[in-house]
Amino acid sequence: MKNPIKLALAFIAACSLSTACKKENQGVPYVPVNITMYVTDPQFVNLNAVGGWVYITGGYRGILLYRKSQTEFAAYERACTFDPENTDEYVKMDANNIEAVDSHCGSRFLITDGSVTQGPAGVPLKTYQTHFDGTVLTIYN
Repeated sequence: MKNPIKLALAFIAACSLSTACKKENQGVPYVPVNITMYVTDPQFVNLNAVGGWVYITGGYRGILLYRKSQTEFAAYERACTFDPENTDEYVKMDANNIEAVDSHCGSRFLITDGSVTQGPAGVPLKTYQTHFDGTVLTIYN
């Protein structure tokens, strides 16, 4: 029978190596978000229709705000989850208005739920909570 200590050390080394080589997101840095806005404000005219979207200031690298229905919004961090600390990587809406795309790494995310549709990212976009009372939209974490 093989030495159990050597087997344990080999296992730990293999696990450490596989984690160290992985480029995937170690997490988008936490930034407090507490934004209150009136969606009827002229600067947010694109949010008047379901499927509309705007970029707003906030979060780590900005927020992509999407209107899912008359009463529901989705707020996504614009930092790409593949390499969130890379200042060249951030998502923006694709011309198809269905996906958000990072033109630097090529990752694509479905706008309705932030899920990955094409890598190299393997983690969905970071989402922020939203509350809409019919007039005022609050985005927070």
